[in-house]
Amino acid sequence: MALCDHCQVRPRYVDGLKIHPYCSKSCAAKGKRYLPPLTSSVNGAISSMGDCHFCHARPKNVVGDRIHDFCSKICARSAQKKSARSGVRTNKATCQAPGCGKPVNYCSISHKTLEETMCLLCLEAPIMLKSHFCSRRCKNHAEERGPMILEVPLGHKTFKSVADQFKQSWRHTNAVCPPVRLVYKIITPASTLVKYNAYRDAVEARGNFVSSGRSKGNENRRWHGTRRTCNLGDKYQTRPCSSSRCSLCSIIRNSFEVSVCTTNTGWCRFGHGIYTSSTSSKSNGYSSNDCKSALKAMLLNKVIVGNGCKLRQNNDTLTAPPQGFDSVLGEKGNVLNHDELVVYTNDAIRPSYLVMYEP
Repeated sequence: MALCDHCQVRPRYVDGLKIHPYCSKSCAAKGKRYLPPLTSSVNGAISSMGDCHFCHARPKNVVGDRIHDFCSKICARSAQKKSARSGVRTNKATCQAPGCGKPVNYCSISHKTLEETMCLLCLEAPIMLKSHFCSRRCKNHAEERGPMILEVPLGHKTFKSVADQFKQSWRHTNAVCPPVRLVYKIITPASTLVKYNAYRDAVEARGNFVSSGRSKGNENRRWHGTRRTCNLGDKYQTRPCSSSRCSLCSIIRNSFEVSVCTTNTGWCRFGHGIYTSSTSSKSNGYSSNDCKSALKAMLLNKVIVGNGCKLRQNNDTLTAPPQGFDSVLGEKGNVLNHDELVVYTNDAIRPSYLVMYEP
């Protein structure tokens, strides 16, 4: 039997005739509280909820007959702070747990834990295991609304994981690693992951990477810098543009495309493929703003490395990895100062996070 839509631990309740989506009344109440339906009945009339007035990504919250302007208390408080400070930042610390706001970083261990693990959609409940969401309902709802980006709270464990990788992989000694200011989780419809997951399974079947302690298909997180022509990723800017010139939004909307390999660089060292790197400072060199912004953007992506072929010499005629390999690993030395990873199929990579940092 399927598990409860909210807790994902206990089986759904069956009353003899109907299988309910939740295991109990308490989970039902929490599930309905955290994620209201897209439409709501107000005084007998059906009206569209629309998006939160602050984040413009999540639906407005509904309590009884009242439709609030915001999706959560966090967005409501953020909107109030933005209005009060008129665009001027304040460093005054407050507890970021939902519904708290006491004048301390964290007022309790439980609130600190909640801030570190809260659902990225409803911003209320702790996430499920190996997920960014508190329930299957939140997960499905986010994917149905994708492609979009969801801001990751500063104190969240995901923010720390991404920001730490950015800092630790900044290897250029002639430039100080800039601070990460914002991290967004990129949400894409589940349908866009079908080919990626199938490719990962096929690579795993050939290489048996899990048996040697690696991830399925030897999946890794790698950086990619590209051109941004809009202000996506700046504070409060969460809607991808539709311009074909904005490579950043094109990737978020449609993922990567091998056919545009040379669009921004004019030449590809290891042939016609999709290039990423484990070195954030290398990808920084390919990140550019064709817009007015105080921040730069970089993508952290899921990439199926599989069995990588190590190369130290240029080979710009490649259109696929050498026979028996799944990717090309451009190694440091000879022609490269820092590493490159090249895949030659769109199915081998998907954007996962958008990172905004100071130039």
